[in-house]
Amino acid sequence: MSSPVALNPAELPPLTGVISHGLAIPDLGLIYTSGQVAWDAKGELVGRDDLAAQFTKAYENIDIVLAAGGSSRSKIIKETIHLVGYNTDNAEQLIGLIAGCRGPGQTPPASTCVGVETLFAEGYLVEIEVVATL
Repeated sequence: MSSPVALNPAELPPLTGVISHGLAIPDLGLIYTSGQVAWDAKGELVGRDDLAAQFTKAYENIDIVLAAGGSSRSKIIKETIHLVGYNTDNAEQLIGLIAGCRGPGQTPPASTCVGVETLFAEGYLVEIEVVATL
């Protein structure tokens, strides 16, 4: 089997030697992304205190990683969403945000939502990692 190919697009913060934003496994036809958050290319938070804005930006960053590996959001087969402060009171909002990130007629991927106390830095509300086919 060939080695994984690191995906570190210039549109995302350089984390060389720390993580790869994604790994393509050509022999398996898969891409795994690291958890993506609402940050820009400089690593600055986008959408402070705005879950919808952060959710949108995290998926935009996922799109960047997937495109770098020759895939797209429509090919996501598994997603894991880490959400700060998730509880049954905000479940409906989360369902709406997730549905808004699906293309028309797209088969929804397998999905897991995990409530967390905090993410890697203050202000970040959501982190999403996915597995997609090539």
